[in-house]
Amino acid sequence: MIITKIEPQKNDKRINIYIDGNFAFGLMKEIQYKYSLKEGMEIEQSFIETVLLEEEQLKANNTALDYLNYRKRTEKEIIDKLSEKGFEENIINNTLDYLKKYKFVDDLDYASSFVQDKVNLSKHGPYKIRYDLYRKGVSQEIIEEVLEEDDEYPRALELAKKKIVSYKNDDRNKTYRKLGGYLQRRGYSYDCVSRVLKELVK
Repeated sequence: MIITKIEPQKNDKRINIYIDGNFAFGLMKEIQYKYSLKEGMEIEQSFIETVLLEEEQLKANNTALDYLNYRKRTEKEIIDKLSEKGFEENIINNTLDYLKKYKFVDDLDYASSFVQDKVNLSKHGPYKIRYDLYRKGVSQEIIEEVLEEDDEYPRALELAKKKIVSYKNDDRNKTYRKLGGYLQRRGYSYDCVSRVLKELVK
């Protein structure tokens, strides 16, 4: 088999490859340069398969990098995105290895940043943070590590002091019930909520 023609696509990052006078496949220019593909070159089927596998791998890597361009992601989020795009398991695993090698994905780093944001900006409690991280595929071990030193009480107390103002026309029992429900929905533990209620609802 001989490459009889190489022509650029409208997208100048890709080319069309013709073999024995017929269109064979499209390819990224990056792959063309890597394998020194040129017109008149004699190739075998096994070589074509290698080139196309490399093309698929590069596509997967680029898809993942584009996805990471907006914000950090967990390994599970990367896997889900690539699966959704139709990439096979071995390609996805290779992409994950590539991303981890260059520190583009790191579940511990992700979880640490996530906790900081949810604690400092959203004022979420540990139960909600734990659940959200679990849903994103972060391992139980990492979740426990990043939440190990979280002191939820000052945060819960600060939230409750602001919220209790909106219950000024309610009686004690109603305030107790409403404030407790509010803090629990924000992800604070039963013990923490009880302590806050005891402090604020006299």
